[in-house]
Amino acid sequence: MKRDEVWQHTIAQRVALREALHELTPDEWERPSLCAGWRVRDTAAHAIASPQMGWTATARALGGAWRGYNTLLFRDGLRRGQAPVAEILRQYDEWAEVPRGPVTVTHVEPLIDAIVHTQDCLRPLGRTVEVPPEAAAVAADRVLLMTFLFGTRGLLSRTRMVATDTDWARGSGPEVRAPMIDLLMMSAGRPGPVPATP
Repeated sequence: MKRDEVWQHTIAQRVALREALHELTPDEWERPSLCAGWRVRDTAAHAIASPQMGWTATARALGGAWRGYNTLLFRDGLRRGQAPVAEILRQYDEWAEVPRGPVTVTHVEPLIDAIVHTQDCLRPLGRTVEVPPEAAAVAADRVLLMTFLFGTRGLLSRTRMVATDTDWARGSGPEVRAPMIDLLMMSAGRPGPVPATP
């Protein structure tokens, strides 16, 4: 997929999340997301930080890198989630359509953040956002190169994932057949489909 197409999908997911967030009740903002230890508001605040991470903000955030990358993200998400809901929504209004991500990553990582964190926020609330299978496939391929960050090391050697809505299959072992978005979420360490019994 071309770079411009990736950004189009990233922005579409951010905008979809923005629209959904504007509809949430106060109670829904406080509910747990699929990110362990994060509320919906923490995850939403973390997701919209992506286009705001220029060199200065990145350098400031990396000051806590000695604790480990995932710990850094966890603490940053909790900090950002302390902002008032109105401020988080303002950030979405300002930044959701900006084709930019953290300066230390490629153009694909913001797509991962946009898709996966949108699902993290909305699935526990029983809300849905459509994800084009081809966009989820691009994100999944990148996630599978970074399984050490997502806690899914060894997934490809013990599971064969086959998409039911696009031409995509990866891994070996007991087969899991599911829509591409579910395979992406599984690859990113979220609850996923159960492999078929041999």
